[in-house]
Amino acid sequence: MRTTVPDLVLIDVTQGADVVDVRAIAVEWPELPLVALGLVEQRQQVIRCGRAGFLGYISRDTGTDSLCSALDDVMAGRQKCSAEISSGLLRALFHGEKPAPSGDEDALTRREREVLGLVGQGLSNKEIARELDLSVATVKHHVHNLLDKMKLQRRAQAMRRVRDAPWLSSSVRAKTAGSHGS
Repeated sequence: MRTTVPDLVLIDVTQGADVVDVRAIAVEWPELPLVALGLVEQRQQVIRCGRAGFLGYISRDTGTDSLCSALDDVMAGRQKCSAEISSGLLRALFHGEKPAPSGDEDALTRREREVLGLVGQGLSNKEIARELDLSVATVKHHVHNLLDKMKLQRRAQAMRRVRDAPWLSSSVRAKTAGSHGS
């Protein structure tokens, strides 16, 4: 896309599109319509899609005969959706609603959410241990548990997840280097 910018990008979300990658495209090419293909037309999924930077979506039950019409609508700045979806979107805008967690983030303990917040800030296990007054082994245990619960394989994925959805972690703030005492 560096040499030729397309008129529209259709991204198959059934293949596990990374929200960070989608957002990076949306930020770099803000005028480029990004369309989520194969979205489950549920309020939370549509909200998550919009927060990622998609300007439109094609639901899973859209037939191939309606695909071109739906893409034309997105290009014209229109999105057809059910009354339930549009009502849910308006409610979400008014209430500042956060999308439901994917995976088992809702099963995280308070401490795991604290650790997740610090992982999201890019802190190492040693730095997190110092911040929370825990042993490094305990921090490793919490990181392992939260990755398992969130169905993630790598720490970098947890960092991206918390940066995309800061409400998943608690609001722990890292201390400055000088505040740890001598």
